[in-house]
Amino acid sequence: MVLPVVGAPHSRWVGNTLCSNNPKLLGRFDMPSLFKQGDVMIGGIFPIFNKQVIYHNDQNLFRFDLRAFRWTQVMIFAIEEINNHPTLLPNISLGYRILNSCGSPPNALRAALMLVSSPEEMESNSLCPPPISAIIAEAGSSRSLAVAEAFGPFQVPIVSYFSTCACLSDKTKYPTFFRTIPSDFYQAKALAALVKRFGWQWIGAIQSDNDYGRSGILGFTKEVEKLGVCVAFVGTVLRTYKMDKILHVVEMIQKSTIKVILAFAEEADLYLLMKEILKQNITGIQWIASEAWITAARPSTPEIYRSFGGAIGFVARKMAIPKLRSFLAGISPYTNTGDAFFNVTELRVSYNVYKAVYAVAHALHHLLFCQPFEEKPVRPCLNISEIQPKEVRNILDGQVQHVTVGHFASAANREYELSIQEEKIVNDYKPSGILSMVRPTWPGSSALIHIFHSCLTGAAECTPCPQEYWSNERRDKCILKTVEFLSYHEPMGIALTAVSLLGAFLSLATMLVFIRYRETPVIKASNSELSCFLLFSLFMCFLCPLTFIGRPTVWTCMLRHTAFGVTFALCISCVLGKTIVVVTAFRATVPGNKMAAKFGPVQQRIIVCSCTLFQIIICILWLKLNSPFPDMVFRYSKKKIVLECNTGSEAAFYAVLGYIGILAAICLVLAFLARKLPDNFNEAKFITFSMLIFCAVWITFIPAYVSSPGKFTVAVEIFAILSSAFGLLISIFAPKCYIILIKPERNNKRHAGRLRHRLVPRPPGQVCGI
Repeated sequence: MVLPVVGAPHSRWVGNTLCSNNPKLLGRFDMPSLFKQGDVMIGGIFPIFNKQVIYHNDQNLFRFDLRAFRWTQVMIFAIEEINNHPTLLPNISLGYRILNSCGSPPNALRAALMLVSSPEEMESNSLCPPPISAIIAEAGSSRSLAVAEAFGPFQVPIVSYFSTCACLSDKTKYPTFFRTIPSDFYQAKALAALVKRFGWQWIGAIQSDNDYGRSGILGFTKEVEKLGVCVAFVGTVLRTYKMDKILHVVEMIQKSTIKVILAFAEEADLYLLMKEILKQNITGIQWIASEAWITAARPSTPEIYRSFGGAIGFVARKMAIPKLRSFLAGISPYTNTGDAFFNVTELRVSYNVYKAVYAVAHALHHLLFCQPFEEKPVRPCLNISEIQPKEVRNILDGQVQHVTVGHFASAANREYELSIQEEKIVNDYKPSGILSMVRPTWPGSSALIHIFHSCLTGAAECTPCPQEYWSNERRDKCILKTVEFLSYHEPMGIALTAVSLLGAFLSLATMLVFIRYRETPVIKASNSELSCFLLFSLFMCFLCPLTFIGRPTVWTCMLRHTAFGVTFALCISCVLGKTIVVVTAFRATVPGNKMAAKFGPVQQRIIVCSCTLFQIIICILWLKLNSPFPDMVFRYSKKKIVLECNTGSEAAFYAVLGYIGILAAICLVLAFLARKLPDNFNEAKFITFSMLIFCAVWITFIPAYVSSPGKFTVAVEIFAILSSAFGLLISIFAPKCYIILIKPERNNKRHAGRLRHRLVPRPPGQVCGI
């Protein structure tokens, strides 16, 4: 196809191929270009046509992007303006060669290779065509990365107008890359501050499957993790994805309870997802936008607004370019020059293109007219024929890279403040610096609509506040709900933490006592190996409540119930082993009976390991099939949000509790049967008492757990864990520690001998003495 001839006077499109998917390895690329000859040439790469996919026949469709086409015209306008400027590059004409990247990195690289090659568009009488002094490219980070990696060794300066990936700031990899738009390093911090400002604790994320999306989400995740915010899921989109991948992301959004989603994606990548969300009528989500699509044309239509209205994001500062409107109106085949043709008063990316051209022009001016820049000494003048890309790059290094025009910093109250010195941005409508900050889009600006809607006094109808807000009594304002969870900093959290640590310390101290006095009769009579296993499990049980305190996260929610289930299963398995040992020993009353010998240490270990392993399998299936996750609960009060862990599968939760209950019931029955067996030191009595306490605690726990509101539900669960653990520790081990430490004279064979002799098989013909 042949492209229409549009542009400034004396410029023309040359070429007959729009976007080729099969580049030849030999020969020249055949790509259309906008071209005008000049003394000094500047290259330009713009995604004038964007690649899309038609799914019913897997064909590629190239959509004309009017917004990107306007960027090319702004570049031409800036060059024409500079050529007519009386003092900037006087008597020197700038030329341009503008190519189409089709919105893909391979085509962007092909375009860049064409720019640095000898142009076929040169007039026949030009024997020595001037080289490209700089390249204005590109509108996407992945495409800029491809160009910057290829031309870094050749020191060709590349000035991007819309590539924000923080990875491009690495001067060791991309020494010739510059840009007139802030890095995503700052946008990530600003977005994290925005999330903190509105108290969003659980959010989802959508990223483009390229360097821009992945780097942006990675930077944002690192920032919000410092604030305790959880990113629940990350969906991936791309303009060339098959529909099944897009539907997978839609399904992820539908299944999640998340109501706030950050989309760090290019507009063309996100558009397919937008249409599918609109098709399935998914609403009620607060969207956070990256700068790539917050002000794009397609998401701003009334149709898309139904699902994406109210999106909020950050954008570069908008500016106006004088005389641009008449220039743009002049390139139209129509004569309509009314107000609706182009809006040139609130330019963002177009203004970045404008600044990029002027940055190159000022660098050329300093080279050709020997003007010192800041503290750099005056150097000999260069002729036009001596201009090399590396010379332009060296001037850009000093002039553009580190001009500060604003601050986005933390204030004394730990909030973020944004301040911009506007007088440094423009000087007589000519750029004197590069905007190095991001600017928030607040209600009233043109990026998108309000952050949230409220019911105004006297309004004809009311719009409900989002879930994170509640309406005041006058129904004229949405107020952010308070967030509630059991914190380490409140008195209840401090008290429970202290009791938990105390229990862990006592368990560890008792274990040390048992190890220290392991050769004494009382320890030997109480089965020291099982006792140490039981003390270790109690130590872990006392540490479990620490996972219940604090802001719920994905990991703590997965850990708290599974750790509790496994540790208590181990604990009750040890008690069960001790109970079986006691019952077996006292039932072996006939001389020469080998019943006690058949239940030795090996069998005891098998009992403990097998009983615990069954609980571990239940917990693994729970985590695999439907694991617990952080959740926001709104039902307790209209003024607060309770952060808690959703169990995911209630059946798995009650299976874990039920299995522990079964083990405890078996222990109780066996110990109860052996409670009256004669001995000076019958451990069955203490096991029976401990199991009674354990069962009583967990039976009363169920109604208290169901009826407790908010964070008190977690407190009740912690109380049950601590009470049952203390019941086992005190009932079973307190009498033994009393004898070992307080009454050591009773720690002898006379008091512990009967139990010890019955635990060890007697040789035939011997009789145990008292």
